[in-house]
Amino acid sequence: MKTLGYYNGKYGELSEMSVPMNDRVCWFGDGVYDAGPARNYKIFALEEHIDRFFNSARLLNIQIPMSKKELRALLYDLVLKMDTGNLFVYYQVTRGTGIRNHDFTNGPGNLWVMLKPAEIADGRAPIKLITTEDTRFFHCNIKTLNLIPSVMAAQKAKEAGCQEAVFYRPGGRVTECAHSNVHILLDGTLYTAPTDNLILPGIARAHLIQKCKVLGIPVKETPYTLKELFEADEIIVTSSSNLCLRACELDGKPVGGKSPLLMEKIRSSLLNEFYEETGRQVS
Repeated sequence: MKTLGYYNGKYGELSEMSVPMNDRVCWFGDGVYDAGPARNYKIFALEEHIDRFFNSARLLNIQIPMSKKELRALLYDLVLKMDTGNLFVYYQVTRGTGIRNHDFTNGPGNLWVMLKPAEIADGRAPIKLITTEDTRFFHCNIKTLNLIPSVMAAQKAKEAGCQEAVFYRPGGRVTECAHSNVHILLDGTLYTAPTDNLILPGIARAHLIQKCKVLGIPVKETPYTLKELFEADEIIVTSSSNLCLRACELDGKPVGGKSPLLMEKIRSSLLNEFYEETGRQVS
């Protein structure tokens, strides 16, 4: 299959799939999701993504209609149906199906899966960023389907000829990006926002922190400001779709490029980890 959609046991090409109008996602965006890359039919960091998926559902009292073990088996079964093993693997659960009411629909949720061909960027080419005020709600740590502020910020970045938008709160605290985490290198130390309710704890973020510690690079999980972002030696953007990108421009001004050797050490280490974990071919 070139693409694949799955809904509560039924699957087919994405263009052939449909869902009930009374799925609560249609009325309220009532659900959570997770996603990550696959290479050579091997899904990267799957256990971490599934754990976060179940935690997001738990925080909203949504019942995922299968166990972690069952979901893992389902995802690999669906991956093997694809024509290519280099994929974006996306899954979400909505609260359920029922006539529109604000109060909860009882029972298990509806499980969706989407697979499409995708490649991980090697991170060699720098990206351009813009900043925008973070007007989202105060539960950014839950990976919900309510992404309108992120959608608008991503569109703003695209129209400005940039690849990502960096959110900041009143007072100048940098939180994260529209669909990534953002970090800085300053004087040989990695600074990254703490995993409070203002950011999503990214899986790629966790791998970045772990890799820096292995490389002997100090890590500080502490808030930092727009001023520090502009003055940083390097700006790093991480996500499950792009494991490690560096920024060369922010709001039209040159940034980063002051610690290229350290930046390259981090980038190559993260990409090598991905290649090593996903390098096995299906037997």
